[in-house]
Amino acid sequence: MDKNQQKQVWKKLPRKMYSEAQEFLEDREDQCVSACARFLHMKGSRDHVWALRNGTGSIKALLLHSRRSLYPILNGNHDIALPKFLNNFLLKVPIHAVQGLKPDAEILEAAMESKGYHPAERIDYDLMALEDPPVSSCFRSGPVNLALRPPMPGDIEELFQLQAAYEQEEVLPKGAVFYPAASRANLERLLRNEQMLLACLDGRIVGKINTSAASFTRYQIGGVYVRPDYRGRGIAVRMAAVFLKGLINEGRGVTLFVKKQNAAARAVYRHTGFTVQGDYRICYY
Repeated sequence: MDKNQQKQVWKKLPRKMYSEAQEFLEDREDQCVSACARFLHMKGSRDHVWALRNGTGSIKALLLHSRRSLYPILNGNHDIALPKFLNNFLLKVPIHAVQGLKPDAEILEAAMESKGYHPAERIDYDLMALEDPPVSSCFRSGPVNLALRPPMPGDIEELFQLQAAYEQEEVLPKGAVFYPAASRANLERLLRNEQMLLACLDGRIVGKINTSAASFTRYQIGGVYVRPDYRGRGIAVRMAAVFLKGLINEGRGVTLFVKKQNAAARAVYRHTGFTVQGDYRICYY
């Protein structure tokens, strides 16, 4: 460790200083929507914000803890001092995941490995952003009789089939057990707190898309799923285009992260106007 690192000390921020953390996050919002959304919903002693300051006293990096996850926002600093408090914290609080820009996640991952904590799985994603409505051709994609609508109370059982399939295909870490009750609770939370659009064809719900987080000026989307037997017909493109147009018209930008190996999903997002902003990583423990 060099002399500069020796002078760097991570300190937990009291709530009266959260405005400093918010200013730091707002300047980097497009790179850390998930972290910003968690910051906006910090709850008492269960959640934590640590800051690392530079020589002038300004925040140089942040580390957030919320809902068993750690979010490093290190601002591209590769000479970050490892947080010395981390070992004691990990002994008291179980961590399920680390997520953030890949370079930041790698630094925290290395710090945790030095303390004996090794990830069960690492998943790399493209971080993508959209600022303008999708091009007009997207709205002509898919079957002519495709119907798009918001969810209704009577949809819950059919929607649960899609949510369960989506989580098992795209969300659960390798080797993780699927719990139907937890998936249903997650769906109910989405229906209460997020925006969602359904794609219907042949008298059934064949696809869905929803917001998964909202930060200061951006939405994050997720839960994008089309039944396997309806894929390849342009349904996802039109469903996403209609949904995204509504979000953009609210005056917000839109962000997502998509698995690098999911070529079909990446093609859909590129078609609707998303551009890659960087590499994103989630490490599961």
